[in-house]
Amino acid sequence: MVSEDKNIDYKSLRIVQMGDAGFQKLAQACVCFANAQGGQLVIGIEDKDKLPPSNQLVKVEVVNHTLNRLRSLCFGVAVSSTGVKIYPNGAQYFVIQVFPSLKAIATTSDGKIYLRIGDQCHAVRSEDIIRLANDKDAFQWELQPRQISLSEVSLETVDAFANEIRKSPRVKSTVKAFNDLEIIEHYNLAVNGQLTNLGVLWLGTPAQRSRLSYPITVQYIVYDELGNKVRKIDWHDYTQNPKALLLDIEQQAIELTYYHEFPDGLFRRPIRFYDAQVVRELLINAFAHKSYTISGDVFINVWPDRLEMKNPGGLPTGITKDNILHKTARRNPHVIRIFHDLNLMEGEGSGYDLLYEISSRDAKPFPEINSDYDSTTIVQYSKILNEETVVLLDFVSTHYQLAQREFIALGIIARHQKILTTQLSKELQLAEEERLRSYVGRLIEQGIVISRGVKKGTEYLVNPKLIANAKINVKPTLKVIEPHHLRALIIEELKLRPESTVSSIQKQFEEITIEDIRKAVYNLVKEGVLEHSPGKTYRTYWLAKKNRDEKEN
Repeated sequence: MVSEDKNIDYKSLRIVQMGDAGFQKLAQACVCFANAQGGQLVIGIEDKDKLPPSNQLVKVEVVNHTLNRLRSLCFGVAVSSTGVKIYPNGAQYFVIQVFPSLKAIATTSDGKIYLRIGDQCHAVRSEDIIRLANDKDAFQWELQPRQISLSEVSLETVDAFANEIRKSPRVKSTVKAFNDLEIIEHYNLAVNGQLTNLGVLWLGTPAQRSRLSYPITVQYIVYDELGNKVRKIDWHDYTQNPKALLLDIEQQAIELTYYHEFPDGLFRRPIRFYDAQVVRELLINAFAHKSYTISGDVFINVWPDRLEMKNPGGLPTGITKDNILHKTARRNPHVIRIFHDLNLMEGEGSGYDLLYEISSRDAKPFPEINSDYDSTTIVQYSKILNEETVVLLDFVSTHYQLAQREFIALGIIARHQKILTTQLSKELQLAEEERLRSYVGRLIEQGIVISRGVKKGTEYLVNPKLIANAKINVKPTLKVIEPHHLRALIIEELKLRPESTVSSIQKQFEEITIEDIRKAVYNLVKEGVLEHSPGKTYRTYWLAKKNRDEKEN
């Protein structure tokens, strides 16, 4: 069975035995699918990893009753079922097919709107309704037929596309065995002999592409330190399909191939300002997630310290800069599928994971995402935050086998040197502590990272023994000082400068955060080691009398 995702949801048979409450939950799930790209409700299998009861039976009447109830509880939703199915263990179940709502916004009978994002169903906020309505046209743009016959397209172009598909390692052998026409129809480039918008984009002539509402047009602009344009190239002639356009931009955008050099033993190690995979992912994201129903160019703005990639159309409804690592929504799913099957991009939903992993490995800032109603801009800075982190992560990648998510977490910990569990969860866009363990659990088990503290006070830092083994010339820092050593420093500081505030103590040890200083001072007060002045503002601290006497003696 396939895992739950944006197109499939598993439900126990009990849900149709709950009466109105169960059917209302199913209705919400149907509306979620209809407002996205459709999907399947598998009823009778609670979880893909759990077998349904071997004696489970489903009557045809239950299937028909479920369909009738859902049709009465949903507006703008089309559903169907192929009837009762049999699981390998003999258990019976059935599948409700939910079709995408092509124009209207689907709602439940009580007027509520939901949307499927990733494997979750979310209520649509009032401010997102207009955005969802506009996305409707964008979602269906690819498959809209044009008054252009497939016979008007060059046979060489069709043959070239089909052969690229056959050569791809990501395409199933059954698809490779199709003839050229079958491959074209399989990828929705043509329907009943007529090109779709998608077909014109990939196979059409320049004249045919120019008649699309808003085909891909690109401007590449390079700026100097004063903001003056020093170089500009544009692609407004419609002569290239998305793949050819992608490769041409990569070839001509020479400023994106510049690199840093820094000492690495006896040699100098180059690290590109923008990794080749980062550039490609950003370009493909701009093409694949562009709204083809909104006028506007894709802008590639190159500044001395950053790359800005801007495309028409905001982020799809339900996707924000704070959940983009773990949520997926497709504006142009068939464009994405072709890019993926041509081996030009990562799997769907993994593009930003790759960007974060590469940024972690190269000690670069993570990409910044700025999205409004009609555009999305991704900003990637070129600077290396810490050269020592690059060497450390290179050592780890050579000696340890880590998953992508573990490398991302390690990169965050290494660049911060020490980070609280709450801060780490925020940077990883995680809401649950349990999920954080899948990022740091093996790092701790393998001795790459150590943790100290409990619950929300837990902090993570790179294991000093790993740094020693890597033979990295890391400068000593007080940022990772152990709590008992910090206590001793504060006591010594207050011996020299009694009646100091927390902020004045922190100024003496600027690498240590004021939060760590404050926490240590408060604990010393609780233990009776320190005393303080009355009031809460501008409070000063000094050694308690008994401790002063002990020190003097």
